[in-house]
Amino acid sequence: MSLLEVKDLRTSFFTPAGEVKAVNGISFFLDRGKVLGIVGESGSGKSVTAYSIMQILASTGKIIGGSIKLDGEELVGAGEKVMKNVRGNKVSIIFQDPMTSLNPTYTIGHQLIEAISLHTDRNRKQARERAIEMLELVNVNEPLKRMKQYPYELSGGMRQRVMIAMALACEPDILIADEPTTALDVTIQAQILELMKSLQEELGMAIIMITHDLGVVAQMCDEVIVMYAGSICEQGTADEIFYNPRHEYTKGLMRSIPTQKTAGKKLQPITGTPIDLLNMPEGCPFAPRCEAAMKVCIKHPGPFMQINEDHAARCWMNVKCGMESGEIEPVLETEKGGNE
Repeated sequence: MSLLEVKDLRTSFFTPAGEVKAVNGISFFLDRGKVLGIVGESGSGKSVTAYSIMQILASTGKIIGGSIKLDGEELVGAGEKVMKNVRGNKVSIIFQDPMTSLNPTYTIGHQLIEAISLHTDRNRKQARERAIEMLELVNVNEPLKRMKQYPYELSGGMRQRVMIAMALACEPDILIADEPTTALDVTIQAQILELMKSLQEELGMAIIMITHDLGVVAQMCDEVIVMYAGSICEQGTADEIFYNPRHEYTKGLMRSIPTQKTAGKKLQPITGTPIDLLNMPEGCPFAPRCEAAMKVCIKHPGPFMQINEDHAARCWMNVKCGMESGEIEPVLETEKGGNE
């Protein structure tokens, strides 16, 4: 049994303008000790997926369907009492911006001790010792001094390390990292990723890495999900996604990455603008921006097809290639159940 199983998850935000289907029927699983990458541009539903698992959605957001099972326990509809025990203890999250995630009016030590006291039965002295231990674990220099400092007194990289320490303080089974290196320079980014990878191997936890940076995915992830307009358009192992992309959106992402081969040349961006989730098209949501779009793409969303045992994608181009070669049979997502 997988540590985390998500099936047909649907999360919407109900606004005065209408229902925004931020997550629209996604399925995936996560095994212990594995790193799952969720990739996509802003507005694709990556963060909402994480917030749905943690059930920390905004007041206008609601899970309207699907299942989220953690160690076999159903979380959808479980109630706040159950989720309080899940958050921090079993699943922790690192948010995008450590400056806005840390309270500027309290010291680093106060916030770490508060988090540890809230989720464990340690007394204040034991919580303080644990906080110092966690700062040392994430390579924060002079931890006793840092405990007395406020967030604004630390650099961006140091604040991010504090957030990682806070997330790992209760030794969760799953760490969700939501764009953990977005605001950091390249050198600090590399240090944070190396730290997360070493801690993951040391503690044996699973990680969900949410990012738009394919370089981070290549460095960290075992499995990859590519999201567009609230749905999964492609998923598979990192090698399959990088070396054998089978959805036109994924191919577009790959073309936009600068490489040695493209040095001195203009990059090929994905044309057009992200889809309006209030006015979803009838067919494939990527069709208006896709250079390879066919008539069937405009009218019908592509079937989720199994490329091989480690790879699946939702694109009519795979159907076309399969019909021409006779090698690929369409598999409906309801039959396949995501990447299971």
